Amino acid sequence: MGLGKNSDERKVLLAYLCVCIVWGSTYLAIRIGVSEFPPALFAGIRFVVAGILMLWFARYKGLVFPQTIIEVRRVAIVGLFLLAGGNGFVVWAEQWVHSGVASLLVATVPLFMATLELFLPEGKNIGKKGWMGLLLGFAGVMLLVFTHSGSGAIDLKGAAILLMGTFLWSVGSVYAKTFKASGSIITHIGIEMLTGGIVLSCVGVLLGESSKLHVTQKGIGAILYLIFFGSILAYSCYIYILQKWPAAKAGTYAYVNPPVAVLLGSLVLDEPFTIQVVVSTLIILFGVFLVQTSKTSASQRQNKETAEQS
Repeated sequence: MGLGKNSDERKVLLAYLCVCIVWGSTYLAIRIGVSEFPPALFAGIRFVVAGILMLWFARYKGLVFPQTIIEVRRVAIVGLFLLAGGNGFVVWAEQWVHSGVASLLVATVPLFMATLELFLPEGKNIGKKGWMGLLLGFAGVMLLVFTHSGSGAIDLKGAAILLMGTFLWSVGSVYAKTFKASGSIITHIGIEMLTGGIVLSCVGVLLGESSKLHVTQKGIGAILYLIFFGSILAYSCYIYILQKWPAAKAGTYAYVNPPVAVLLGSLVLDEPFTIQVVVSTLIILFGVFLVQTSKTSASQRQNKETAEQS
């Protein structure tokens, strides 16, 4: 019994490390990709192909699909929030925002998650420490935006788009914790990806991106990396983590993504690595740390009170 639990914990930890490192590198791949492809079709093609591959694999392995239309709809809604909304806005914004800076704004995911979970029936109060973390984290965002506005690294439009995407990703992550659908995790992921990819592709066609679509070696390389590593591998790991950990804890991958993205952006694309970026990173991540530790402390207090009452 204990061995099985330890094995599960190791699997979750490995999945978590994969998300931390691989998703940190996807900001660079997206930045390269949108320099070659129109953004909505770039993201749409990525998720349509990845979704089809996941569903084909699930069918080939004989994995169980969700049993009811309601369950399929709920899983599809998660895909709409996470991929069509969350990732779609990030891809759109990276036309104007450097990859490292984009990763710093997306690092606010745990802040949004913690705020949203306050409104759930079983949501935990984050306390003074948590509220201080929220204020500090968003203050770091403001510092990042206003110290780099006009520098070419970010502007107010790009920041607003990124924060909207981050909010939608957080909504999808929290919503995914409110139900448990039948079927395999693999089939859920495939449905989410295909749903998000179809919506993004339709948006791209409606925006007239088809006429701007042209194939380049660099663009194909970026999209293949995102399909097999960013989507199939890392996204599968993230959904698996959400099944095992609270949404706010799962969202702490955002601690590691920024350093990875900033380093790669600086090395590969010569993006600026300034003292303002370092200070903003520390402020944002310290704010996230305060929120996470306040939720952990609140949960421990609640468990202690329950044990004493019983």
